[in-house]
Amino acid sequence: MALIHKATLSPTKVELLAAWLPGRSWFAGKAGAPVERVASYRFDDPEGEVGIETLLVTAGSGMTYQVPLTYHGAPVEGAEQWLVGTTEHSTLGMRWVYDATGDPVYAEALAQALLTGSGQAQEFMEVDGHLEPRQPSMNITTSNISTDIAEARAVTAILSTDPSDPTVIETDKLTLTVPRLLNHAVSPPGAVLFGTWPGQPASIALAFANPR
Repeated sequence: MALIHKATLSPTKVELLAAWLPGRSWFAGKAGAPVERVASYRFDDPEGEVGIETLLVTAGSGMTYQVPLTYHGAPVEGAEQWLVGTTEHSTLGMRWVYDATGDPVYAEALAQALLTGSGQAQEFMEVDGHLEPRQPSMNITTSNISTDIAEARAVTAILSTDPSDPTVIETDKLTLTVPRLLNHAVSPPGAVLFGTWPGQPASIALAFANPR
């Protein structure tokens, strides 16, 4: 379950990405291009400490970018290279926002979604003291789960991350691959996470996993 607070962020997530995206090797737009949110999906952190959200955005050119983010309540030691920026959350206080592909919390959550087909976290908002479900802005599904992959133990560490497109995360158990540009068809091997969203009714591969 993901609890979504009625809160303001300063700067907003989109504003953070507008400054961060032009520095990525896979960014095909122009610096200063308006960044717009298309859709998003979330995973649960079993410990309940870290927010895990993947944003789909455009940046003026019509291409759709996939940006997994993790939200921490304090700086993560040794993760400076993955820092997207900081934002002030009106309910939770200062939040440190990281490119999730370098975060073991994200790698574990993504692996579990791919291995078990558990899907995205159900989102709730607190309204007048009780929780109300929020309709997700996109749908995700998992396919091609093999016996070898399904029997893999939980991911506990990231060995390396190649931040190109696609981004390849080598963990202690699996190789996880996350396409950054979603405007082209991909036929990946292994267990696959697919997504659809308004304006994109045909499934597009969002991530896939293979045993090491």
